[in-house]
Amino acid sequence: MSDYPTPGIEKTQETVTLDARRRAALAEVDQAKFSWFHVKAVLVAGVGFFTDAYDIFAISIAATMLGLVYAGNTTLGTNADLGIKVATPVGTLVGQLLFGWLADLLGRKRMYGVELMIIIVATFGQALSAQGDHTAVTITGVIVVWRFIMGVGIGGDYPLSAVITSEFAATRIRGRMMCAVFAMQGFGNFSAAVVATVVTVAYKPYILSSGVQAVDYTWRLLIGLGCVPAVIALYFRLTIPETPRYTMDIERNVLQATEDVEQFLENKPYRADPDAIVQRVQAPRASRRDFVAYFSQWKNMKVLIGTAYSWFALDIAFYGLGFNSSIVLTAIGFGTPAGAANTNEGMYQTLYNVSTGNIILAVGGLIPGYWATFIFVDSWGRKPIQLMGFAVLTCIFCAMGFGFWAMKTSQAAKSAFVWLYCMANFFQNFGPNSTTFIIPGEAFPTRYRSTAHGISAASGKLGAIIAQVGFSQLQNIGGPSYWIGHILEIFAFFMLTGVFSTLLLPETKQQTLEQLSNEDQVGFGGVIVPVKQFENSSA
Repeated sequence: MSDYPTPGIEKTQETVTLDARRRAALAEVDQAKFSWFHVKAVLVAGVGFFTDAYDIFAISIAATMLGLVYAGNTTLGTNADLGIKVATPVGTLVGQLLFGWLADLLGRKRMYGVELMIIIVATFGQALSAQGDHTAVTITGVIVVWRFIMGVGIGGDYPLSAVITSEFAATRIRGRMMCAVFAMQGFGNFSAAVVATVVTVAYKPYILSSGVQAVDYTWRLLIGLGCVPAVIALYFRLTIPETPRYTMDIERNVLQATEDVEQFLENKPYRADPDAIVQRVQAPRASRRDFVAYFSQWKNMKVLIGTAYSWFALDIAFYGLGFNSSIVLTAIGFGTPAGAANTNEGMYQTLYNVSTGNIILAVGGLIPGYWATFIFVDSWGRKPIQLMGFAVLTCIFCAMGFGFWAMKTSQAAKSAFVWLYCMANFFQNFGPNSTTFIIPGEAFPTRYRSTAHGISAASGKLGAIIAQVGFSQLQNIGGPSYWIGHILEIFAFFMLTGVFSTLLLPETKQQTLEQLSNEDQVGFGGVIVPVKQFENSSA
């Protein structure tokens, strides 16, 4: 059977009816009023991103705790610190490619929740990690393995949550729904810093009396509590319905998809009858040949290049800073304790300063940036926000990089640096960090939407890996105080390149997903395949 409907076949009235039903069902989804189902979809997907961000960025603080416990310093050492921080983005890259492909192959519903189970198990594994009696297995090695596994689960969350949200959303609010899901990252980052502060203060008497033994409790609590929201969200993810677009365009079952649309628009329980007799229509099918045929067209390939490189450039800076915020704050001299870091008082003050410093960064830039995008994304548009963000970030990183050494000279100058740092966080999120997540979830046809989002997101994690490895290795040359300024200058260069990759992207606001697919939707259903029993893959 060919990948596309056979040209020249005369349509029967029944075929035309199914084709009309498909377009009518899609119109109902695209024009639906905002309902409780939309709220539920955002919350179920958003809790996953809250957990992802908590688990990813908690390591920036936990690494300082681990250094105090196992290395007697605020850092574990260059290689150990690198291994713990880079393990998650490596796993995330794998998970984004794997789950992105599987969600198009097996279905969104079938894979949704699997990635959350992986995150829960891996988070528990990290919190229960122990130092071996012999040197063959160190605490660092154990945590690296668990953080890689956790990263695979986090990676799966990106394409699944993005695609499920976009395929259920009405056109006029699709950008805001996707942004609200992704904005939970800011609260996850903030919560990690708050939990770190709370456990540090709670264990203050024990840290002052027993030192590293008490700090060993703090990092385990900080990491382990990250699985609580994931456990709460798991049931809802396992019970969310299959998206009508997947049922219609990949399972090619228009009648079941039409019924699904009616169920979720009327907020009825999801039901699929495995014994129903249905008629399938022949629609374009995902295959290697079809994939090559679709993306070999420049109008489609340039979009994938634009989404992938923009995410790559953004994550060079976003994770380069996010994973190393504690190092950056220490290097600039923000909140440096008066006493030695290896004393009990110095340990407590270091942990407290690092934790509260991350709260300032989250509240001062991360969270407001996400919600600024939420306000403007469906009116101003995705592309202008991304262009503006990259342009402003180029200027901010130039100021931070070239002015780094001058900003260490006084407390007022240090405060100016922290303010610029907050502004960088703000315009990353009121800019490309939000839009690089949204656009790939909209700009591709249903049969490749999850795969293309996974490829784009994995490109971003490649940037995160490169940034973290470069950040870590450059610290060996002259120390972090010398190289951080130059690293920030490098970030400015990549932000500038992001401006040009954004020009390859279409504006996706207020357009249906079918319009954005670059495929003619008239007669998309093609010819009818003979009647056969429906085997619902999403039942």
